[in-house]
Amino acid sequence: MVVLGQVVKVGIADMKIAKAPNTIRTSGLGSCVGVVLYDEKSQVAGLIHVMLPDSSLGRTETVNIAKFADTGIPAMIEQLKLEGVQPFRLRAKIAGGAQMFQFTSSKDTMRIGPRNVEAVKTYLKKYSIPIISEDTGGNSGRTIEFDPLTKLLNIRTVNQGVRDI
Repeated sequence: MVVLGQVVKVGIADMKIAKAPNTIRTSGLGSCVGVVLYDEKSQVAGLIHVMLPDSSLGRTETVNIAKFADTGIPAMIEQLKLEGVQPFRLRAKIAGGAQMFQFTSSKDTMRIGPRNVEAVKTYLKKYSIPIISEDTGGNSGRTIEFDPLTKLLNIRTVNQGVRDI
């Protein structure tokens, strides 16, 4: 009997790890950014659903590290290391960061999607993790699913269909 892989589901402001033949998925990516960190050799991948660029934007004493780019990316790297992944072998694919609403104000604080994308790229660069592909921006929500075996990121974009990167 062949056992097919299962889908590991990642919620909003959440992060998890999947090993082939399992895949890993998150939905509800509007201004949020889905960050996939993966190791081609070990077929292990982590996915973070980043809501905000910086933990200093948090309004509570306790910080959900997966919610922010500045805390989520280092935490995911540490989790992957516990799974035996060598950080120098990590690659990234990112999606999301849409500008979901049009504002009359040009205030930077309202540009959450683009700010999330910028923050994710800054922290990936800080850890020398190359971005292999991305599908960011626009004004439509996305659902993404990554397969650690094929290294393909499947992206379903509202009103725009499906594609793999």
